[in-house]
Amino acid sequence: MAEKPDRESKTEQPTEKKLRDEIERGNLPSSREVPIFTFMLGLLLIFSFFLGDGVYKLTSALSLVLNHANAFQLNTGGDLTALCRALFMASAPLLAPIFIILAGAGIASSVVQNAPRLVFERLKPDISRISPTEGWHRIFGMSGQVEFLKSFAKFIAVSVVVFALLQMDRNLFTGAMFVEPGALPDLIMNLAIRFLSGIAIATLILVAGDVVWSRFHWRSELRMTREELKEELKQSEGDPLVKSRMRSLALDRRRRSMIAAVAKATLVVANPTHYAIALRYVREEGGAPRVLAKGKDLVALRIRQVAEENDIPVIEDKALARSMYNSVEVDRMIPSEFYRAVAELIHFLHRKEPRRSVIN
Repeated sequence: MAEKPDRESKTEQPTEKKLRDEIERGNLPSSREVPIFTFMLGLLLIFSFFLGDGVYKLTSALSLVLNHANAFQLNTGGDLTALCRALFMASAPLLAPIFIILAGAGIASSVVQNAPRLVFERLKPDISRISPTEGWHRIFGMSGQVEFLKSFAKFIAVSVVVFALLQMDRNLFTGAMFVEPGALPDLIMNLAIRFLSGIAIATLILVAGDVVWSRFHWRSELRMTREELKEELKQSEGDPLVKSRMRSLALDRRRRSMIAAVAKATLVVANPTHYAIALRYVREEGGAPRVLAKGKDLVALRIRQVAEENDIPVIEDKALARSMYNSVEVDRMIPSEFYRAVAELIHFLHRKEPRRSVIN
């Protein structure tokens, strides 16, 4: 089994393919502080807009039930079901908004960090979750130390905020002993809202920093070794040796096809040994002369050999052959600047005997 690379050997930044693969497997950057923060915001919303009125309605409904307890008969199971239904209907206006808000806060904490996606890979059991070695690394490794520092910083921030609020409201606490009992719920509600607001504001910077850290740590954990980078490059773009071999085979096939087409040429323009261009011109086919093949050195010699085997005239013109080789393309008509020169060669051939193969 291959040895797992250590952290020091992972010196390369993760590629886009590596990041996409990890995202597809459900390995996404996630901050643990965001769900806690959204939960506090959800509680703040409940305390501010729903809890006071909801508790009042629930208290009224329950007091009505308790004051008329003798009206409820519990002789059968149906009587008990009716009582439970009445209690549920009385508590639903208070519990339903709380459940919806807290569930929405949990969903929002995930959506604001990453786009929602269905990943079945996360449903598979992970042995590393119960591995003592991995657990030790999570607790006492770098990530565990960072989590400890975050928890300690959060504890300090919350303690400072709570202490400051207690100092500001110390007269309010001492005066609560002389307040009418009916006013205590509103007093407790206001204090809870102030405490939640202060804690949320105090931890806001910590949450923002944790989001940045979670993404940085996620990318650092996905760093790659040079060998992994090379292997991924081979997988995505193909093995360079294989690609080179395939290019060589394709070039060889094109070369053989091009040499085979020389037999249909009208003439070959050549530099004695370095360049050769096979041209075809048939007036009935229309258009300018077409390039059937071109080559230099050994390929040029092969073009001349095939031309001579098929009694195709080979005209040696050093300047024209070199110039055409750099400008024409195989299976294309010659550029217009060569019309006159090639036309003179074709006219010259028509005046000579058709069996002549080489003209100097």
